[in-house]
Amino acid sequence: MFVMSIYVTVAGLVLGSFYNVVGLRVTGGQSIVAPPSRCPSCGQRLRFRDLVPVFSFIILRGRCRSCHQKISMIYPIIEASTGLLFLFNFFHAKSTEEMLTGWLLVSLLMIVLVTDLTKMIIPDKILICFLVFFIIFRFIFQPSPWWDSLLGTAVGFSLLALIAFISRGGMGGGDVKLFAVIGALTGTKMVLFGFFLSTLFGSMIGMCCLLTGLIKRRQPIPFVPFIAMGMLAAFFFGNELFSYYMNFFEALNLNFLSALLP
Repeated sequence: MFVMSIYVTVAGLVLGSFYNVVGLRVTGGQSIVAPPSRCPSCGQRLRFRDLVPVFSFIILRGRCRSCHQKISMIYPIIEASTGLLFLFNFFHAKSTEEMLTGWLLVSLLMIVLVTDLTKMIIPDKILICFLVFFIIFRFIFQPSPWWDSLLGTAVGFSLLALIAFISRGGMGGGDVKLFAVIGALTGTKMVLFGFFLSTLFGSMIGMCCLLTGLIKRRQPIPFVPFIAMGMLAAFFFGNELFSYYMNFFEALNLNFLSALLP
């Protein structure tokens, strides 16, 4: 188990580094295969010792070896997050299907997190690619009931599209399509609960940032970080959170009724 834990963590770190490349290059219209990685400031080709996930950033103290310009914190954050989430999912999953579902979900969210934080877009190429993977995955591992993935896609798209229409552009088209793709993997219940948590996190954190002056009113902010938080919380802790939620309101209703009764 220990050896497998190390293997899963290393695999997550390496894939996190690759997801950085995918997210940054797709938005720039570049190939994800060539050319080799270079410093975005001086153009110096990076050596193997400069590409070790997280550790190279720490050893270099967050600066390029050649030009000494600061390296974006996005690189180590995505690498470390992917590694830790892969490991947590490995221990949390109760079946092979659940484990693979978690890894696919983390992979999609990490890539679109990079694109949204850097360019505030979610490329269709990435969504289409993952949608194909999810369809194949659901063909191999049939959900129960079989139509849940189709309904999850429809619900994820329709709900976000309605909000985008009502808010008149407050919700981006990329977010709408992202939830549709996520619905194909997770199904109806999970995408609905994930949406609820995403909006909850977004509202709470957004309000705190607004009150502290970190953002201004009507300032566009990336929504994918909140989607990632909400969907991962729903996937890993959905049953527990839903039980707490229901118990809270049951207790609230009982207390309210006891106050009304003589």
